[in-house]
Amino acid sequence: MTPAAPDGPPRTEPGDRAVLVLRLAAPLQSWGAQGAFNVRDTKPEPTKSGVTGLLAAALGLPREAPLDELLTLRMGVRADVPGSLLRDYHVVSDFRGKPLPQSGVSAKGVQRPTAPAKYTHVTSRYYLQDALFVAALEGPRDLLVRLDEAVRAPHFPLALGRRSCPPTQPLALGVEEGNLEGVLHELPWQASERAKESYAYKLGHRRGLDGPFRPATVPCSVTLEDDEGDDVLQDVPLSFDPHDRAFLGRRVRHEWLRIPTGFPDPDAATEIEAGDDIHDPFELLGR
Repeated sequence: MTPAAPDGPPRTEPGDRAVLVLRLAAPLQSWGAQGAFNVRDTKPEPTKSGVTGLLAAALGLPREAPLDELLTLRMGVRADVPGSLLRDYHVVSDFRGKPLPQSGVSAKGVQRPTAPAKYTHVTSRYYLQDALFVAALEGPRDLLVRLDEAVRAPHFPLALGRRSCPPTQPLALGVEEGNLEGVLHELPWQASERAKESYAYKLGHRRGLDGPFRPATVPCSVTLEDDEGDDVLQDVPLSFDPHDRAFLGRRVRHEWLRIPTGFPDPDAATEIEAGDDIHDPFELLGR
């Protein structure tokens, strides 16, 4: 991690590149890429528009402000604890028993009643519960240091996708040396100690042991921004202006990494052992 000066922020040199690391965890988070009024979805991991919005809020940028500086950052996301999907179900009605109005308004600014009359309206909101992600952003060191300071003392309240999803602490993990892939590979597993122990006991049970089996590494899925990637995500925000919202696509690639668990005395070496299933994300739920 970049060392701090005795009485000031970390020293930086223009042109240096580094990696800002964020820990995105909360009881609920929601990363919608699209959705109508009645259905608000969530992606299975943080989007670039959501993380960019969090950083813009930390800096205190107005919604109409240009985002060019933030969009130059290359992003990667590691799913340390994927969490589980939660559906928040709502039924809307008028307590007076009247038909619900239409969403649009007339030229006089008056809402017309629905035709045929509609007395209830169903809406759904989707969230990820008990999830934890590591988001890493690679770019100029001076910009990343400024962002790190802003996240630690944000101008506006921060949220993980929606205002109703405040993050738990710590959120900022600092500015690291190296590149995006290296930082995501070397940063220890960020799951809670309780989740780690639960994982170890489940792994021990699968191996026929009476107690926990604490491995040195754990498999995690990773999504990396890559111009040569074989997947395209439409989550690059050109503007957060509510009257002129626009998004572009970006190419990404998906990988699985074995990352250090952080157990003080692991029972297994870092190499993948015969019979291990690196594509079993249910191990990481910590349940």
